[in-house]
Amino acid sequence: MTSSSTALGGTFDLADGLAVHRVGFGAMQLSGPGVFGPPADREAAVAVLRRAVELGVDHIDTSDFYGPWVVNELIAEALRPYGDDLVLATKVGAYRDHQGGWLPLGHPDALKAQVHDNLRRLGTDSIGLVNLRHLTEQPGISLADQLGALAELREQGLVRAVGLSNVSLEQFEQAREITEIASVQNLYNVVNRTSADLLDRTAEHGVAFVPFFPLGSGFHGSRAREDAALRAVAERIGATQAQVSLAWLLRRSPNVLLIPGTSSVAHLEENTACAGIELTDAETAELDAVVAEGDTLEEAH
Repeated sequence: MTSSSTALGGTFDLADGLAVHRVGFGAMQLSGPGVFGPPADREAAVAVLRRAVELGVDHIDTSDFYGPWVVNELIAEALRPYGDDLVLATKVGAYRDHQGGWLPLGHPDALKAQVHDNLRRLGTDSIGLVNLRHLTEQPGISLADQLGALAELREQGLVRAVGLSNVSLEQFEQAREITEIASVQNLYNVVNRTSADLLDRTAEHGVAFVPFFPLGSGFHGSRAREDAALRAVAERIGATQAQVSLAWLLRRSPNVLLIPGTSSVAHLEENTACAGIELTDAETAELDAVVAEGDTLEEAH
């Protein structure tokens, strides 16, 4: 495995002067169970982050509400001083209660405060990408005011690009009328294609699409047909099911960026190697049919 752009799926321009490899790293799993509390092995978590950068990963997805705070502090411990080509992407718009629940916190002033908190814990003067995480409609708070607050921070140089997370196609179109949107992060994988129309629209506009939970339920063997399809292709080409799932996403559209997460160096190395897998048209069609044959998109969701 090398750090060349080819090895990590080529590159994509999130914004002017902000190009990243298509295979990045999602840091969420470095916290404790339920994305709450510290990891069982802090040194192992630090090792994963450092190995990711060694492999050429230059796009790490994080947030202050992973832990909360735990993951950002781990990133600062492992990677500061940050390399000039490392893009840190965070999310704002939520907070964690004492039981680990996810609650909306979307007031524009709160969003600004969350960005400053992320800056402080990451130990950086600027964050490459800040995604507005949409959990639920909040009375008296408009999308225009929320994005306006983040755009203001972008103008101040504290944020280089603004994105969205967990949004509908309609919300994406609305957001584009308010400010420049660099990326959309939504649930999407081999079995769950509910964001397919949104993915296609982002591709039309040159906006990155970052699927979360990219390995899907089939990686855990919970859906028999999905598991069978992934296993068949994986055994045929000498890869893991996770690698096949990720390779399918890379082939789905050139604007797809991957952020598979893990707390294991071995799994990290497997995941980043997915960019070297070239699925044939027949293999791609075989995986495309996982949802098309039987389950509707809604049922898959």
